[in-house]
Amino acid sequence: MNNIAFFRPSVDETEEELLKSVLSAQSVDQDKVLEEKFSKLVGSEFAITTSNGTAALHLSMCALDLKRGDKVICSINAYPSIPEVVRHFDAEPIFVDVDEDSYTLNLDDLEDILSKNTSKKLKAVIFTHIGGRIADLDRLYAIAKKYKIKVVEDASEALGSTYKGKKLGATGADITTFTFSSHLKGNVAKGGMLVTDDATLYERALLLRNHGIEIKGDKDNSMHYVYDVLDIGCNYSMGDIESAYSIAQLGKLESHIERHKEIAAVYNSKLKNLPHITLPILDSNDAHQLYIIKIDRNRDNFARELQKRGIETGLHYIALHRLTYYKEKYNLRVNDFPISLQNYQQILSIPLYADLSNEEVDYICEQISDVASHWV
Repeated sequence: MNNIAFFRPSVDETEEELLKSVLSAQSVDQDKVLEEKFSKLVGSEFAITTSNGTAALHLSMCALDLKRGDKVICSINAYPSIPEVVRHFDAEPIFVDVDEDSYTLNLDDLEDILSKNTSKKLKAVIFTHIGGRIADLDRLYAIAKKYKIKVVEDASEALGSTYKGKKLGATGADITTFTFSSHLKGNVAKGGMLVTDDATLYERALLLRNHGIEIKGDKDNSMHYVYDVLDIGCNYSMGDIESAYSIAQLGKLESHIERHKEIAAVYNSKLKNLPHITLPILDSNDAHQLYIIKIDRNRDNFARELQKRGIETGLHYIALHRLTYYKEKYNLRVNDFPISLQNYQQILSIPLYADLSNEEVDYICEQISDVASHWV
């Protein structure tokens, strides 16, 4: 069996034809096509393409008019891009521990922090959906409304997940961000998306996505090179090549999710009751973008053993309070977030993507079973 990558993109003639049309200049403004398709897919009023998922998050903070000294709550179990975009405004992230099973921000802890907060600088919460898992969003939105803060959902690993019949992006957040190159998986092309139902946030994000430039034109709107600058923005734009590739991938989303669920069902069946292994709790509404198991001891050595057998793995994520910058900047101690610490020591993401063959899935199960049976 050849090496099994942690992720391998599913690419065929669909992507090739769209890319050819862009390269031959037959298709332009593919970002607008992608925005329309994406908005329709998730059910949002507005959608804005960005160069990557981090750009979508940073643009969200711009749209919220985040300023120096403002505070934003985020999970201690998140990719570094989450607190990073907050710090770029010289604002402060407030870290919260997670739920043991879903790995998402603990809503009891969130409400406890907000109930004790006396600062008018606390502006928002960034809620990260890990691997497509969906929390009690009604409660999240009720908490945010009660304490008058904005909700930004990081759905980088949750494109296609649903909550009470609605896809993420149309469930009630002020802003939801996505990426077409999810963390640790990578892809042929990068890209991100910001969606919202708030016209004011949309207009501000749209302006700031391109240097705060407003095209002025003239009376007959023919002079498109006449412009003004209304605010300080940046260039977060997605190119036509990335947009065309993402359009093709978006068209395969539902079939990919079905394949993810098929693979997860095999994992559930063949890996259950193994010694040292705890399987994830999955829901049919989850997009099944990740399959995260827990190893009760020596997780890293377990991963090394799988690597020797040609199976790549991932980790979602190293708890932020264990990373040098945040540990030193905020004087965080290793035991400050006990649930995240315990999860971090055990979690391991195994391959889960549409291009995995049945033979590869069986091989992964066989090797995990073999390693677990001899593990000490």
